[in-house]
Amino acid sequence: MSSEPELFPTTGEDGEVFRRRLTPEEADKLPYVQRLLLGHFGEPPKRELFDPLTQFIYCLLSSRTKTELTFAVVRNLKKRFGSWENLRDARIVEIQDAIGEITFPEQKALQIKASLEEITERVGTLTLDFLARYRTDKIRSWLAQFPGMGAQTTAAVVNFSTLRRKAISVDSHHLRVSQRLGLTPRADAATTEERLMRLVPETWTAEMLDDHHQLVKKLGQTICTFEKPRCRQCPLLKICPYGQREVAASEPTSPI
Repeated sequence: MSSEPELFPTTGEDGEVFRRRLTPEEADKLPYVQRLLLGHFGEPPKRELFDPLTQFIYCLLSSRTKTELTFAVVRNLKKRFGSWENLRDARIVEIQDAIGEITFPEQKALQIKASLEEITERVGTLTLDFLARYRTDKIRSWLAQFPGMGAQTTAAVVNFSTLRRKAISVDSHHLRVSQRLGLTPRADAATTEERLMRLVPETWTAEMLDDHHQLVKKLGQTICTFEKPRCRQCPLLKICPYGQREVAASEPTSPI
């Protein structure tokens, strides 16, 4: 079997869905948010780009687990097993022991082994490098067939890996910040990403989308938290309806 099978019906350049031209106000929404976040946090660190398969494994491990711990577990897996083929062929109990620090290790050990075996069966070898030949939407549809791969994680594979495609990985922080800013209504990650991508300037590269995600995520982790957000300290307060309401509600009422 060829290592690069024809898994998708079409190939071609990375295509984007047709969208109407943005008004000047709409076109500056995300760039303005980006400028404010850059002014507050500075440039985000440059990402260490994984190959698509390593990023896929990272995504399967990352749910409900802190980023730093997930990176450490991925590095330990590679060191312990030597190759992803050896990880694929390991016993479930060995994989579970190696990822025991993360959340839901029993479930994730099963997902990882089953997914790596299925990739090998479909492709003929254990790699996702061949995905670079296909359009972003086709890649994400293919990845979404695997358990544990949804809108957020397929976006992460295509944007954070060496594939470097345009996508926004909408995690819980990005979802919360976008809704509080009024950029998108309440919706799931897939719908939120679709609506945010309509606001992305055509000049933004995949790297710029990654930087934007990192800054929004940092805001959600440090200031725009789920509980007790620090709205007065937020660099986006002047454009955030939620934050302005929170600040107004916390103001002492004047006696009549």
